[in-house]
Amino acid sequence: MSDTATSGVKHGFQLRSASVSMTALELYYFDDDEFEETLRQKINQAPGFFRDIPLIISLEKYEGLSTELDFFKIIGTCRRNNIHVIGVRGGNDDQRRLARGAALALMPGTGQRDRAHDADAAPEKAVELPVSPTPTAASKTTTDAPPARIISHPVRSGQQIHAPEGDLIILAPVQAGAEVLAAGNIHIYGPLRGRALAGIHGAESARIFCQSLEAELVSIAGHYKISEDLQDNGWRSAVQIQLKDDLLVVTPLDKA
Repeated sequence: MSDTATSGVKHGFQLRSASVSMTALELYYFDDDEFEETLRQKINQAPGFFRDIPLIISLEKYEGLSTELDFFKIIGTCRRNNIHVIGVRGGNDDQRRLARGAALALMPGTGQRDRAHDADAAPEKAVELPVSPTPTAASKTTTDAPPARIISHPVRSGQQIHAPEGDLIILAPVQAGAEVLAAGNIHIYGPLRGRALAGIHGAESARIFCQSLEAELVSIAGHYKISEDLQDNGWRSAVQIQLKDDLLVVTPLDKA
């Protein structure tokens, strides 16, 4: 039977773009025994959060020798702890060749992404256009800002709410076991008992606001704190959470 537009037979799959929340492990050097011990300590802090997550190994701050990198050992250690390594970000040519040999996806680091863009643009002639700061231009900028996603119902255990391009506003509680993610800020007009991840694409200026902090985990631009770390400051009160000098800072809303 032919698979044509008129036969009514559909293909077995389609390829679509997807935005997926992933955790990056910033590797500074690699020692097999120390790596596994440190990984288990991190998992014990929040076992539910780390179980079956996809993981990216970031080599952008790696200072060890390329010859010390053993991606097969890294993958094996992570799998024993129910973590799935799917790719490598950044790294030099030797490190990326080792990653390719371990069947890992290769993702550009920030600098590599910029160089690739420059290389692609090089053959083209640069044309500089005058831009005047008119009210029309300002209005266009405002219009182009991604709209906030608004959720009016409670986010229940096991649910995930995702705002891939802007802020996320939730007008109800986020229950334990639920997860909310946003490229921008997260506003929760109720108790936050689950997990909230803001700035998921790296926006360090993102913030989390909630009426009652009871979270399992909060994260901004990949920096996170778990429940045990949060209970010393602002627990069960209205707070905002922001990133300052690579540390998450919790501030009562009445003092913000």
